[in-house]
Amino acid sequence: MTKTQTNITTTATQSFSIQYSYPVSFTYDLFDPANTLLKDTVCLGGTHKQHKLIVFVDAGVLDGQADLAARIARYAEAYAEHINVVRAPVVIQAGERLKSDLSSVETMQKIICEEHIDRHSYVIGIGGGALLDAVGLIAATAHRGIRHIRIPTTVLAQNDSGVGVKNGVNLFGQKNYLGTFAPPYAVLNDYQFIETLPERDKISGIAEAIKVALIRDAIFFKWLESNADKLVAFEPTAMRHMIKRCAELHMHQIANGGDPFETGSARPLDFGHWAAHRLESITQYEPRHGEAVAIGIALDTRYSVLTGLLPKDADTRVINLLRTIGFDLWHSGLELKTVNGEWEIMQGLSDFQEHLGGELTITLLKDIGVGVEVHEMDHSRVLQSMHWLKQLHTDPDRLTANQ
Repeated sequence: MTKTQTNITTTATQSFSIQYSYPVSFTYDLFDPANTLLKDTVCLGGTHKQHKLIVFVDAGVLDGQADLAARIARYAEAYAEHINVVRAPVVIQAGERLKSDLSSVETMQKIICEEHIDRHSYVIGIGGGALLDAVGLIAATAHRGIRHIRIPTTVLAQNDSGVGVKNGVNLFGQKNYLGTFAPPYAVLNDYQFIETLPERDKISGIAEAIKVALIRDAIFFKWLESNADKLVAFEPTAMRHMIKRCAELHMHQIANGGDPFETGSARPLDFGHWAAHRLESITQYEPRHGEAVAIGIALDTRYSVLTGLLPKDADTRVINLLRTIGFDLWHSGLELKTVNGEWEIMQGLSDFQEHLGGELTITLLKDIGVGVEVHEMDHSRVLQSMHWLKQLHTDPDRLTANQ
């Protein structure tokens, strides 16, 4: 006698939500014992105990602040009841070299393990966006997540990357291929670090302010135009306003854009970045990130005009602002071709789509302060935009922005 069984499938749906919240503070001279911000932040995790801290610092920061390790030690001594810095700050050679070298990531993970840093301890990253990306990744993955405090030291990190929820390193020739979405425990922006930055890095970070103003805030863009001369001179009040307003706009988009972990196909905060990321990759990161973004902004702004999305002459305003700030809007890497004779830069569109999956989604401009998403890019118009930028670079005095 044969017994017949009926296959029955049952499904139970697990559902829960987690609210993320973290402070983003702006201060001056964070490691002055009279400034209690760091101590107060650490004590948010429990005021009646001593907290272990491990600090990773970008080697470039020490070029401008050679006494940083000593200042951190004095601060920890002043608040020894609450803070235990388990070893001298670990100096890391940062930049894209760090993000492209997984051995450096493994070294940092090993240090965390050796010092017995647990989920109630803190991993602190002090540096630019590349270091924060890498340290954020190790903090998010060690013990499946250790409290991470970001202390951004560049304009680009304070006004953009440092306030977000993404961490990552480069792999297989792709930018940020390996990474996580893991919000930091806190972001502490110290304006003092900006004062000791090389001029090139100060200028580079302003690109992200121009970007977010173009897609979200026409009033801020007008302020950038009106204060361009002050920004070029790195006037402290103007720089601080630019950094803080830019950070606020990025935070608002992350919190209210409906997709903080990028589960869809849109990346509005990456306006101008499809070309920028590819340009960085094919030139071995010769231009700073902000310099590549400035080129990407100029390219996509011109493209927006050619397609009829953006009113004529709007590209003139954008180009003039970028030039006034000090950006060179051309790089020879734009003309690189593959062995098959194809334009290398065009691979950026495929990379952009593959990074998120789904359909290609590129943010362009409908007006100053108004971004719009499109799902295809006409390669011939992209090339026209590139040619236009090259003409402007070759003969900036004769060729007007509308030619």
